[in-house]
Amino acid sequence: MSEINPQELQDLATSYQTLIASRQTLLLSTASASGVPDISYAPFVRDHAGVFYLYVSKMACHTTNLLNNPQASILFIRSESESRNLFARERAVLNCSVQEISRNDAIYPDRLQALQEKFGEVVSVLRSLSDFHLFALRPENGRYVIGFGRAFAINVQDGTLLHI
Repeated sequence: MSEINPQELQDLATSYQTLIASRQTLLLSTASASGVPDISYAPFVRDHAGVFYLYVSKMACHTTNLLNNPQASILFIRSESESRNLFARERAVLNCSVQEISRNDAIYPDRLQALQEKFGEVVSVLRSLSDFHLFALRPENGRYVIGFGRAFAINVQDGTLLHI
């Protein structure tokens, strides 16, 4: 395989950011206290530092999992209809540490306002429900794949890529 030049890496990093920006929900992988995997999805907002925020109900398995095991993997993937080869869909997987944001935390109202601006009045209804929790998912590492033999480690601090 030929070496990837710096400009191409920069262009791919932009493609990675564009993939995430084009999505309103993320696929969320969590584990129960006994280690049983669970996958679901959630709407999100992302701050300038790259932290993802979810507002989810305690009635959902993933909420209990996040409270008991504060780690998650999140997936962003190009839709099937936009992909030429379903075995090589563009995707980014980020492994994240998770922190619950309490209602008393200074950023709590700001993050909920950001969710409401993005998703509308449904968030104002959800805010009134006591079983909803706000979580911050901070990426620790990740991988961006755009095809066969085209996998890249993501530097989560600056968004750059390194060909694997």
